[in-house]
Amino acid sequence: MEEHISDTDRSHLNRAIQLALEAEENGNLPIGCVISFDGMKVAEGKNAMWVPDFNPIRHAEIEALMCVPRDLWEDSHRITIYSTLEPCLMCTAAILQHGVGKVIFGSSDDYGGVRCVLGHMPPYFEEKFASVQWLGPVLPKECDPLFQRAIEAIERRRRPTN
Repeated sequence: MEEHISDTDRSHLNRAIQLALEAEENGNLPIGCVISFDGMKVAEGKNAMWVPDFNPIRHAEIEALMCVPRDLWEDSHRITIYSTLEPCLMCTAAILQHGVGKVIFGSSDDYGGVRCVLGHMPPYFEEKFASVQWLGPVLPKECDPLFQRAIEAIERRRRPTN
């Protein structure tokens, strides 16, 4: 079910979708992320785990977080992360450690998304998680196909080559 989002939110998510498509064209997973501060875009990232070199931490959210100007972290509760996919555990930990105020994601991830572990994280992370506003899935029609292609790409890589 699509939740109501503003035109600004939709615009940032549409840019995240463009980034996901660019990541896919580059040979990576089709996942993109935009970060805003008070509604203005301040950073973006796309999945870069496989190309140019294998690096499993180069998720779209991590790539974007690393580009946020340092002076904005003092008011990190005013930051919103827009991702085409529900963040994984690693990305969620980074989001929580940075004190981000809001996360909006396009597609649910029952394969590796954070919601699978809610209620089972250490108390520190459960408390931090509760302080973030989470919205999603908000654009499943647009983002679910990206997620499906990401799963297919992961499965193709797991198959042995003979």
